[in-house]
Amino acid sequence: MPRLKPTTKIDVIGNLDLSPEKAVGDYIESKQQDAYFVKPPNWDSAGDSIELLYIRNEREHAAMLRLQDEMLENSKRQAASNASRIRKLYKIHAHLRKRFIEVNNFIKDCEDKRRVADKKIAEERALHAELAENIEKFKRAIWELAEFREVLKETVNELEPYETVIQEVVEKSEIFDSVKDCMDRCDALMLAQVEISRLEQEKFMEIEEMRKRMVKVTNEAALTVLGLKNDLAELERSYNKARSECLHWERILANAKDCVATNELNKDRALDGIRDIYRMLRRRQGRDPLFQRHEVEKELDFIKDEIELLKEVVKECNKTRAGTKRGYVEKVEDRC
Repeated sequence: MPRLKPTTKIDVIGNLDLSPEKAVGDYIESKQQDAYFVKPPNWDSAGDSIELLYIRNEREHAAMLRLQDEMLENSKRQAASNASRIRKLYKIHAHLRKRFIEVNNFIKDCEDKRRVADKKIAEERALHAELAENIEKFKRAIWELAEFREVLKETVNELEPYETVIQEVVEKSEIFDSVKDCMDRCDALMLAQVEISRLEQEKFMEIEEMRKRMVKVTNEAALTVLGLKNDLAELERSYNKARSECLHWERILANAKDCVATNELNKDRALDGIRDIYRMLRRRQGRDPLFQRHEVEKELDFIKDEIELLKEVVKECNKTRAGTKRGYVEKVEDRC
């Protein structure tokens, strides 16, 4: 019996004999203990040979072929049975479809008839309600006519003496031809009275409307006058304000005019002075004035040049006078 030594390490695939050179020693050592004894299965029976395996496989193959034939025959029989069943089902389906169409058409006809019947019932009910309402109206009208008949009889009985009186009046009177003529004239008078009352009411209403219109127009006129007065007062205030402002600006304008007039006078005086100086300088040179009065810039340039020239002359004169005075003083000192 094989014995295996207990090992503490294995390789990556689980083999125990990592060191083959130690296998003999491990086997001898394993025989001396029973803890790791391994008994393989069917150790006391001989193994199957190739011939036995072939015979067994052949028998299994034959059994499988018989089973395949049986299953094929069974499938053919079931296919035939299923085909007959399918034909029967198709026939039943066609019959049921035809029956379904007939029943569906019958149901549709019943639905149409039911709708027509419901519509007819609704119309009959509406007609019945209308007729019942008309019957009630007729009953009320008959009852009212009966009451009116009774009242009319009572009225005729009450007015019968008046009829006798009217007949007597017609017989004795030459104006009325008959009772109907008298009644027609009375009706005409009553209608005229009604028309007169209506016209009177209309005239009263027109007069009242005219009064209201006059009151409205008067109120509107009063409001208009009040508004115009307010506008007039506002215009007066605006006028007074504008007048005071105009007076203020008139004073300012008068001052401006005075200032402008003063400036104009000063300008004219300055121009006259410039003109006089220019003429004096030209006369000093013994020449006539060359520039006009409005050519002020040219005159001023000329005056400037002449004044500068005169300043130079004055300077030279002062220098000459100072030199002469100094020489005279030296002469006097020499004489002394």
